[in-house]
Amino acid sequence: MSLSFLPQNIFFSIGLLLIITTAVGFMFRLLKQPLIPAYIITGLVIGPLSLGLITDMELIRSTSEIGIALLLFIVGLEINLNKLKTFGSVIIIASIIQMILTFLVAYAAATLIGFGSFEAIVSGLVLTFSSTVIIVKLLSDKEHIDTLHGRIMIGILLMQDLAVIIPLTFLQKFTSVSILPILIISLKLIILLLLGLVFNKFLIKKMFGFAARSQELLFLASTAICFLFAIMAYLLDVPIAIGAFMGGVLLANLPYHFDIVGKIRPLKDFFSTVFFVSLGMQIASLNLKNIFLPLTIFLVIVLIIKPLILFFSLGFLGQGKRTSFLAAIGLAQISEFSLILIAVVNHQIESSLFSTAILTAIITITLSSYLINYDEKIYRFFSPKLDFIEKFSKKYAVLSYQIRDHQEKQAILFGCHRMGMIILNTLSKMKKHVLVIDYNPEVITHLIKEKVNCFYGDVTNMELLKKINFKEAKIVISTIPNSEDNQILLEYAKKVNPQLIVFLTANHLHQALELYDEGADYVILPPVVTGERISNFLEGMLKGKTDIKLVKKEHLKQLLKMNEYLINKK
Repeated sequence: MSLSFLPQNIFFSIGLLLIITTAVGFMFRLLKQPLIPAYIITGLVIGPLSLGLITDMELIRSTSEIGIALLLFIVGLEINLNKLKTFGSVIIIASIIQMILTFLVAYAAATLIGFGSFEAIVSGLVLTFSSTVIIVKLLSDKEHIDTLHGRIMIGILLMQDLAVIIPLTFLQKFTSVSILPILIISLKLIILLLLGLVFNKFLIKKMFGFAARSQELLFLASTAICFLFAIMAYLLDVPIAIGAFMGGVLLANLPYHFDIVGKIRPLKDFFSTVFFVSLGMQIASLNLKNIFLPLTIFLVIVLIIKPLILFFSLGFLGQGKRTSFLAAIGLAQISEFSLILIAVVNHQIESSLFSTAILTAIITITLSSYLINYDEKIYRFFSPKLDFIEKFSKKYAVLSYQIRDHQEKQAILFGCHRMGMIILNTLSKMKKHVLVIDYNPEVITHLIKEKVNCFYGDVTNMELLKKINFKEAKIVISTIPNSEDNQILLEYAKKVNPQLIVFLTANHLHQALELYDEGADYVILPPVVTGERISNFLEGMLKGKTDIKLVKKEHLKQLLKMNEYLINKK
């Protein structure tokens, strides 16, 4: 069914696209699904394959190009080259292994099912990369960005974002590998890079130092740099997205780059939405019979083979089964940049490959929300079968420090970052003997230097719990906000020592109530505890019982000590 009689102008087309996308987006959010699949499905609905509400594809394609440029500009802005030095060898090595092996597997599979060499290269690249936008959103929702596996995932994604620029540069121009065209475009890239260096040295800092005095001018200057470099790339016959990316990198080290990102992001969101909708609109046919085999193989590679490659890579690099597993299944989707790649070469590949890649994106991005939301449950199901990988984690096996005395450990503290460090300091002042267990090797390394009783371990590991002498302890405190982890700890600790006092931590009210139902003696709910403490402090101060200067002095002392710890940890 086509409704091509409807007016086809920029106002009508963009307006209709946004209205329908918003409606579909609301439905997806009510179902707690990511929005990128919603945008693509909207394109399927309003495009020529279905209702045919919008037929001016050239208009939509031109608008979506701006979305691609702004998306790459934001990525460039968020890549602070000075921070690349802080990425460990684990992230770099695991990223390289994953990208190379995933590409080779996907290339071989695409060749075996009948795709030509160029389509096989595109298939390999599309399946190699994972979605930064989706992963950061899901990790933020779970408050897992600062976890060890969360930081590893984000580090790998950044490496992938840097790597994707290379094929994005060359694929648009060639359907076969040839030395001369590659040399020509490489020369053009060098020219663009030199122009960027000149701008950076003589113009950028002075220009933005002045522009930062006005928020409006800062926004205009930022978008101007994005489009200036995109236009220069266009004049050099280089993909405009590469120019926009380079413009973003130039601004990444400015002290105002957070302000710039905040101002550009709404503009990027608008145009990139048009881009993702346009992908759905460009699917000319959806013959499931023809694409069933490649779709199945693509899904197996993304959902099974790619996570396995990452799991073994991280495991062999000593990250342990839990971190390796959670990071691996979290990256089991294809990237928004994979969709940019497939859009760039759409007219150079078979339509069946384009449709297969889009469906793979919809399915894997949607499944990712479930994989990450239930990653702990999935891990616990597979955990007994993954013990073999622990023998490669010997570098963390030595992360322990025990004072060889016969004094009972009166307190056992799980988690020693921020709140846990304050609790440890308090217990130490009280001369209580404490044993600390933490899953972050950096925290444990710091505690070892401070000669604190500690060892590295995962609270869900039953072998670890069996090594802890809960019978002699008086109190167990967990600052880990994961409700399921705390339930495991609570059940085991109370079973071993029913008289044990157990303090647990929760992020939300319903989690606290569930832990109380399970038998917790006290549940730390940070917002509530903070409110109670402030209320008591205000009451004491207003009644003249509390000296604000002494409170400030003590608080400042705690903050400085924590700041010193964080600096040393880096």
